[in-house]
Amino acid sequence: MKKYGAEFFGTFWLVLGGCGSAVLAAAFPNVGIGLLGVSLAFGLTVLTMAYAIGHISGCHLNPAVSVGLWAGGRFPANQLIPYIIAQVLGGVLAGGVLYIIASGKAGFDVTAGFASNGYGVHSPGGYSLLAALVCEIVMTMMFLLIILGATDKRAPQGFAPLPIGLGLTLIHLISIPVTNTSVNPARSTAVALFVGDWAIAQLWLFWVAPVAGALLGAAIYRFIGRADD
Repeated sequence: MKKYGAEFFGTFWLVLGGCGSAVLAAAFPNVGIGLLGVSLAFGLTVLTMAYAIGHISGCHLNPAVSVGLWAGGRFPANQLIPYIIAQVLGGVLAGGVLYIIASGKAGFDVTAGFASNGYGVHSPGGYSLLAALVCEIVMTMMFLLIILGATDKRAPQGFAPLPIGLGLTLIHLISIPVTNTSVNPARSTAVALFVGDWAIAQLWLFWVAPVAGALLGAAIYRFIGRADD
């Protein structure tokens, strides 16, 4: 239960910090943090939580990461579903807290996006379903390669949160214009539930693509990262 609690609060922080920066601070008049700031915010949530709860739960904060670690032989199957449930619930709670804060401003309109992920007309840059699918698969694949490599017992110990957090920052720098960057089904679900309508209709992609990318990344690392006999 301590592990599940750590995943719950860790994912809460990821959604509140990452999506919160996008909703509240990205376009703040004159001094907004922009896409660079939002990218950094997502990376910082993972970096800070990796040091805070990594020794408790492994700091997955992401159903796709849990699936990828299982596929990579780093995580037991019997904990997979409880981890995913804890992550989604923590994210949804953060979405609720963010909704309460954001709706305190006159003129707030949740249907404007609320940091939701989307494709087609709901992509920040108007990218197609295929572009979004490929982007999310490849970005999550690379994220799993970074995680599995950085946490390998042969890698320098104690530094894993840095490449993982910076890796997530880089992923956002690349892909925010395409899908608003998911690579995390819990993050996508957390805000889509409050937007409803199109965000729910397009949510399937932000479960399917990250999980597929995670499985692909795990398979690649099991090949390239295999210790020499």
